[in-house]
Amino acid sequence: MPAQLILGALLFGVFLAAALVSLVWTPHEVTTLDIAAKLSPPGPGHPLGTDHLGRDMLSMLMAGARTSIAVALVAVGIGIALGVPLGLAAAASRGSLFDEIIMRGNDLIFAFPSLVIAILITAVFGPSALNAIVAIGIFNIPVFARVARGAALSIWQREFIMAARVAGKGSAMISAEHILPNIANLLVVQGTIQFSMGILAEAGLSYVGLGAQPPTPSWGRMLADAQTFFYSYPRLAVLPGLCIVLTVLGLNLMGDGLRDLLDPRLRRRVG
Repeated sequence: MPAQLILGALLFGVFLAAALVSLVWTPHEVTTLDIAAKLSPPGPGHPLGTDHLGRDMLSMLMAGARTSIAVALVAVGIGIALGVPLGLAAAASRGSLFDEIIMRGNDLIFAFPSLVIAILITAVFGPSALNAIVAIGIFNIPVFARVARGAALSIWQREFIMAARVAGKGSAMISAEHILPNIANLLVVQGTIQFSMGILAEAGLSYVGLGAQPPTPSWGRMLADAQTFFYSYPRLAVLPGLCIVLTVLGLNLMGDGLRDLLDPRLRRRVG
């Protein structure tokens, strides 16, 4: 098993475990303000100290992991659920008007940076975690559509696909039974990449006030709140920033490791 896959899984697993634990327990209630204890240094009652409103930093980071991972996970799920079928359908009807419409639609979305699209959507419909999910998910759709279409086109030229056609199978059945299993490894790797980008996008939206709204904790919101205290209390910004960096690094390492593990050509090269 690739070393980067193990390291990435360990890094991401720490934050995933923190997010799951925060569903049932945090050291302190994240919505409780203790102004008398604001900006307290790390100590027995607060292992990572408190923020400018007296909230426990460890509890905020745990709950923030839950928000970031949940938003990114659902957004990636939207991209897979809608993008993969579109890509498979476009590959099955390559050269047709439907294929052209799908690809030109992808190009239109790719013409704008993902964060700009997300800001536009959340600015129109209002800032919230739900709108952030929709915004990030919309950008994921053409990503998975393009990956699925590109990979499927090469599979459609294989001999076993011709045999399936001779056996009387339609394009939809061939795509589901033969094409999709053969491109699943690429989709898994792309999914980890989009997952990490989703966490960054959620943090960016929350930083500018268009993501999860108070009192819901978010790493991006914590960074925004900490910027005025950076020189006096740098840990308020360093801690959520470090969580974002390590989570994204873990997912990227997982993506690289999964690519090496699932790609037979890379396995033969390593061997």
